[in-house]
Amino acid sequence: MARPRSFDEAAVLRAARDQFWEHGYAGTKVDDLAAATGLGKGSLYGAFGDKHALYLRVYDYYCGEATDGVRHQLEGPDDTAYRRLCDHVRAIAESVVADRERRGCLMAKGAAECAEHDEAVATRTARAFRDLQGYLTACIAGAQRAGDLDPGPDAARLGGLVLAVLRGLEALGKGGVGPEEIRAIAETALDVLPRPVKS
Repeated sequence: MARPRSFDEAAVLRAARDQFWEHGYAGTKVDDLAAATGLGKGSLYGAFGDKHALYLRVYDYYCGEATDGVRHQLEGPDDTAYRRLCDHVRAIAESVVADRERRGCLMAKGAAECAEHDEAVATRTARAFRDLQGYLTACIAGAQRAGDLDPGPDAARLGGLVLAVLRGLEALGKGGVGPEEIRAIAETALDVLPRPVKS
C-alpha cells in the first residue's frame, strides 16, 4: 500500500512555479527546486517525475489559472459586456505597471523560451491563447449585441487584436516602457474599437 504524501502539493507547485518564473526553465536546477520546495530530489522525482514533467505540471496549472481568471472577468450579460471589456484591458495595464520587478507573465516567458523546441509547451500555450481570444471574442460579441460596439466587424478578429495588444503590453512592460505609456496604449486600444455610428 502506497504511503500518503506528507507534503502540501499545491504549496510545492507554487514554490516550483516561482523558481521557473524567476529563472526560466533552463536556468532552474533540480537542486534549486529541492531547496525551494523543501523536498529532496528523490521525493520530487517520485511525486512529479523529472524536471521537465514538473515544469509542464506547473505551466499547465499556471495557464489554467490565468485563463480561468480572464473568463471570470469577461463573462456576464450583454448589457455590461463593454464595461467588463474596458475594465479587463485597464486591469491588465495596471498589472503591467505594478510589476516593478519586470517578472512578466510565466506563459509569455515559457512560450518565448520553450515553445520553439518543446511541443508540449507549444500545445499548451496555443490552447491558452485560443481560450483567451475566445473569451475576448464572446465579450466583444456581447457588447455588439448590446449596441455598445459596432456589430459589423468580426468579433473574433477584434478579439485577436485585443489579445495581441494585451500580450504586447506585457512585453513592453518587461522592456521598461513607463506607466503612462502603458496606460495610454491600453486606452488607445479601447478607443479604436469600432463604436456604433449614431444617426
